[in-house]
Amino acid sequence: MNLQFWFEFASTYSYPAVMRIDKAAAARGVSIEWRPFLLGPLFHAQQGLKDSPFNAVPVKGSYMWRDMERICERYSLPFRRPGRFPQNGLMAARITHSLGQEDRPNFVKAVYQANFVHDRDISDPQILHAAARRAGLDPLETLAAMTSEPVKQQLKDETAKAADLGIFGAPSFLTEDGELFWGNDRLEDALDWAVRGTLRPNSQN
Repeated sequence: MNLQFWFEFASTYSYPAVMRIDKAAAARGVSIEWRPFLLGPLFHAQQGLKDSPFNAVPVKGSYMWRDMERICERYSLPFRRPGRFPQNGLMAARITHSLGQEDRPNFVKAVYQANFVHDRDISDPQILHAAARRAGLDPLETLAAMTSEPVKQQLKDETAKAADLGIFGAPSFLTEDGELFWGNDRLEDALDWAVRGTLRPNSQN
């Protein structure tokens, strides 16, 4: 049983999903495929937006920040509203794509904590260096991915793939049978669907 987890480092609602998904998936016996992508190009192509919808519509943004406080309190997650939103997650996404699936979760969590707990600039190589070190990775080797042409193209291709799949926001979850779920509050639904998919007559599992 596998579930694709599509996330954007600048995405607020991706933060609680990132911090919760491992435990929730393990409890159901589902493996997670970590897939970072960029929302900016999708927002521009799909909605004509050049900024986050939470900035474009201030009342929506005010709701979102309060909602984040409630969600993080519910799950006992530390949270601090970043001084700048959205942050630039380009370099962090490139680095993640250079890592194997087994090394992605710890690095991803460290970057999200830098953004939404410690209010650090996640486009700063020093912050990413520290995140790599906390994840148990070689920081210098890891950060080399930021300027790797193959990795740059891989992220572009992955963002295009997200668009082709109909993804329009983060976090998004895609099951093996093609069901798409959007939002931190749909994490458990996506995992449950992934499990039930093994019982469907047309399942290949």
